[in-house]
Amino acid sequence: MRVVANEFMSLDGVVQAPGGAEEDTDGDFAHGGWSIPYFDPELMGSAISEGMSTVDALLFGRRTWQGMAAAWPGRAGDPYADQMNALKKYVASRTMTENDLTWNTTLLSPDNAVADIAALRAHDGGDLLIWGSASLVKTLLADGLVDELNLMIEPILLGGGKRIFPEDSTARPLRLVKCATTATGVQICTYRSA
Repeated sequence: MRVVANEFMSLDGVVQAPGGAEEDTDGDFAHGGWSIPYFDPELMGSAISEGMSTVDALLFGRRTWQGMAAAWPGRAGDPYADQMNALKKYVASRTMTENDLTWNTTLLSPDNAVADIAALRAHDGGDLLIWGSASLVKTLLADGLVDELNLMIEPILLGGGKRIFPEDSTARPLRLVKCATTATGVQICTYRSA
């Protein structure tokens, strides 16, 4: 399986709380919902739908999973929502237990989720897709476990917030395999390991 990470990202690299004011206020982040004005349904919607065509399972960190598990099951009847709800899901968390799980989800090892993800990656199959989950994506990038990075880089500077890129002085060459610009100025860029 390929591990594919999808991120809405500000021009200065922030991925925190793109979808709503209450999504993630850690560090007194006050710009929740910043990506909404830039969403271009034609190009961004197409890119998201196209990416879902190769997905076998979804992967989340705890906070992102909790938000998604609270929102998506109630949207049944829409083809995209039906696909989201039907897919197998995995969550990486040190605090959740099996009793917390809903939404067709398996809890990865609280002590070694990265090893579980590496094992999943070694299986045959489609993509293991991550939405958001900044801390998890940062860890997986540091460990070389992200095969494809899809960034929707939006024309806004947020001045601070959570980022996905490791800050460990290690070079990780990528190659740009696809790029498109939306009418709202968003750069949709797909990168793979070089």
